[in-house]
Order: sequence, then C-alpha cells, then structure tokens
Amino acid sequence: MSNNLLRGTFVLTLGTYLSRILGMIYLIPFAAMVGTDGGALFQTGYAQYTIFLSIATAGFPAAVSKFVSKYNAIGDYETSRRMFKAGLAVMLVTGLLAFSLLYMLAPMLAKSALAGKNYSSFTVEDAILVIRMVSLALIVVPLMSLIRGFFQGHQSMGPTAVSQVIEQLVRIVFLLAATYLIMNVFNGGLVLAVGYATFAAFVGAIGGLLVLLVYWIRRKHTLQALQENKVETKSMPLGLMFKEVFRYAGPFVFVGLAIPIYNYIDTNTFNGAMIEAGYDKDIAIAMYGILLLYVPKLVMIPVSLATAFGLTLIPSVTESFTSNNRALLHKQIDQTLQIIMLLTLPAVVGMSVLAGPAYNIFYYGEYEEIGKNILMWYAPVALLFSLFTVNAAILQGINKQKLAVISLVIGIIAKLVLNTPLIQLYQGVGSILATAAGYSISLIYGFAMIKRHSGYSFKLLFKRTVLMTMLCTFMGLAVSVIQSILGIFINYEDGRMQSVIVAVVAVIVGGVVYLYLAYRSHLLEKILGDRLKRFLPRSRANG
Repeated sequence: MSNNLLRGTFVLTLGTYLSRILGMIYLIPFAAMVGTDGGALFQTGYAQYTIFLSIATAGFPAAVSKFVSKYNAIGDYETSRRMFKAGLAVMLVTGLLAFSLLYMLAPMLAKSALAGKNYSSFTVEDAILVIRMVSLALIVVPLMSLIRGFFQGHQSMGPTAVSQVIEQLVRIVFLLAATYLIMNVFNGGLVLAVGYATFAAFVGAIGGLLVLLVYWIRRKHTLQALQENKVETKSMPLGLMFKEVFRYAGPFVFVGLAIPIYNYIDTNTFNGAMIEAGYDKDIAIAMYGILLLYVPKLVMIPVSLATAFGLTLIPSVTESFTSNNRALLHKQIDQTLQIIMLLTLPAVVGMSVLAGPAYNIFYYGEYEEIGKNILMWYAPVALLFSLFTVNAAILQGINKQKLAVISLVIGIIAKLVLNTPLIQLYQGVGSILATAAGYSISLIYGFAMIKRHSGYSFKLLFKRTVLMTMLCTFMGLAVSVIQSILGIFINYEDGRMQSVIVAVVAVIVGGVVYLYLAYRSHLLEKILGDRLKRFLPRSRANG
C-alpha cells in the first residue's frame, strides 16, 4: 500500500510540475508576440477568471476526493458513488452560475481593473471582450476538477496527472497558434489575439476532460466491480453528505485563494493608483503586465519546489497531533519548516542577484529594466509564499483551521490598506512591499498560534535560519562576482543566449558554493538526516 501511495504521489507531482513548466515556457513566445501591453490585457481577464473559478469550485473537488477515499476505505462504495454523481450536478450548477456572473459583470470588472481609462493598445471595451471569452472555461473546469478528485479518491493519480499535462498542452498549442495566426496571417490585431489566448483555457479544459472520459471508459468495469464488495450500510441523506464534504472543503479553499486574492487586489487597484499619482498611462499598463503576469511565473519556481518537499510531511502532523505525540509533532514541524528554508532561501537570493539575466531569458525585449527591478524585489516574496502555505497547512494539521482563516484575512486587510499608498510612492515595488507586509503579518500571527496550541519552540529553526542566511550571503556574493567577471566578456543585455550563458554559469557556481558550505557546516545532514546518509562518505555521515 505504501508503494502505491509513493507511486501515486510521484505521478501526481510529476504531472503537476510538467504542467507548470509548460505554463512557464509558453510565455517566452507569447510575450514576444503580444508584448507587455498584451500581457497586461491577458492578465486583466485571467485574474477575474481565477477568482471566479475558486468560488465555483470552493475546494469541492479536493473535498470529494477525501470523502470518496474515506468511504471506499470502509467498503461503502455506493455512498462515494452517490457523492460523485451529486457533486457533478453541483459543479455544473456552480460553473454555470460563475460563468453567468463573470460574463454579466465583465463591464464593471474591466472598468475597475483599468481605472476606467483607455490605453494606447486597448480600451475598457477590449478588456470586457477578453474577460467574457475566458469566462466560458468556467462551464467545464469545475466538472473536470471533480472527476479528477473522484479518481484521486480511488488512489488513482494517473488520470489527474495525464489530464493536467494534456490540458496544458492543448491550451498552449491553441493559444500560440491562435495568437500567431490572428496577428501575422489574418491581421486581427492584439486585442482579438489576446481574447483567443484566454479562450484557450476553455479549449484546454475540453482536452483535459476528454482524457478523463477515456480513463473513465477504460476503468468503468473496474469501478463497478468495487460495488460488489461493498458493506451493508444505511443510505446517507444527501444533506449529511454535503455537510461532511463542505466541512472538508473549507481548509482546501482558503489556502488556494491566498495568491489569487492578492493578485486580484493588484488587478483592481494598480492602474488607478499609478494614474492618480501622475504616472504615464502606458508605463503603468506595461508595469502592470510585468508585475502580475510575467514575473510571478518565475517567482513560483522556488515556491513549487519547496512546498512539494514540505507539504509531504503535513499528513504526519495531523496524526501526531491527534495521538498527542508532541515530541514527534515538534520534530515534524521543525523538519518541514527547515526544509522550506533550506530550499527556498538560496533560490530567492540567487534569483534576486540574477534578476537581469533571469528576466531576459524569458522576456527579452522592451521594458527590461522595469522587469529586472520588479523581479529583484519580488523574488524574496517567494519565501513568504512558501512559508504561508506550510504555516496554514500546519494549523490545519493541529485542527486550528479557523486560525488559519484569520491569518489569511488579516494579511489581506494589510494588503488592502497599504497597496494604493505604496504603489503611489514606489510604483510596482510598492505593490510588492504591500504583498510582503500582508504575508508577513499572516505569518507572525500563524506562527504565534502554532506555538500557543502545539507548544512548538522556534529556537532551533531560528538558529538554523541564521546559519542559512550566512551561507546564502556567501553564495550571493559568489554569484555576483561571477556575474561581474562574465560581464567583462558577455553582456547579458545583448540577447537571450547571452543571458542563458551568464545565468547557467552563475547558478552552477552559486549552487556548488551553497551546497559545499551547507555540507561542511553539517547543515545538510542535520536537516535531512537519514535521507542524506546514503549519499555521504561513511565517516562524514557518522560525524
């Protein structure tokens, strides 16, 4: 059983990473075709879609997965099947409602996002078109998500992983092909191209749904055979079933909403704040696209890497807390947070130091200096993203879901209060500072609650974080020196290939420096423990 669990986790993680990598790489040709103005228009539509999708699904697919898994474990396959059928109806209704609302509210949302202004490349009416085109995906994606959850509840991760990758591939192929043809063959213009680029979410969802249907047809007989072994149980009323599912759904939905809500606040305040402060409209919209679409794709790389390692330990936190094994609980929290710091801290330091070549690799072209500056400031926020995700998961693990919600809410309030004045003072960097402040306040509150309700002490984490910070300082200096030396021979500003060479060499040197220092200081084996011993010399591992 444990082998199946490990295999399933690996398959699902691999599928998720392939999907995210594809979602990052396609921006290179897309940005080259539509530029920063097109990126801003694209993000205007997608930001609204993301929020409405979160509302439409409300954590329901993940909750159904947990529900199905629970009742399958006791042999009550009929109840899990009934929940699946009822869930499909719910997702169809919520998807249609979300689509209708987003479609009808598009004029209001577009005016809010663009501060009611027209820009050189597009108008408020153009933004309305883009929002309405992406809204169609809301009809399909909730259904697709629920079917994925049903398969996952049966410990079958393959359908989810494959459908994620196919969905992304279909979306990207359609997006890039439509953008190229509209702009270069049919002369349809930027707005229509971006509209079809957002409509690609609907096309990709159809592709992902078809993959799931193929899996369903192939495994239909296996799933039906399970019902022959079901236990005799009383028929659970639908009301009780939904009550249980919604209780599961709460923790899933609010953590997933954190980043979309922060982005949504920027979507609806950034342009207005910039224009009110007297900045040029077109510079404002270019910075808006860089800040909300292009740079976050790069920043999510270290976030995804760290949380993939850290969150695998969270289910153990729940078990330890439930059994009142405080010593093991504290060890698990320590290990989770230290792994996050070990992986994310050097990544964000390196990304900040190499902001120039890193940005040019993906988005070489206009407004490079703005992109470099925003990435340099935004990269450290990735550490806050990672810590918040794990912080909230630990609070859920110790059965303090309400405190995790409070943590999120007070951070959002801080973001709302600080965002406009900081943007007016510092432009794009001001938005980043407001985001950092919001997450920091959430983290301070969340860590205080973890300490209060679990008795966890942060002394060891603090000591090792100080050591990691020192190692990262040396690493950052090494990376900076290498970049300066390479700059004598290769100017990364001259092109994408030059940026690749500078970044690759600097990353290799920085990685070697950090790993060597972490190894010599015993930091690696202290944090990773038995995981590392097989790779270390015997005398060193036992030292």
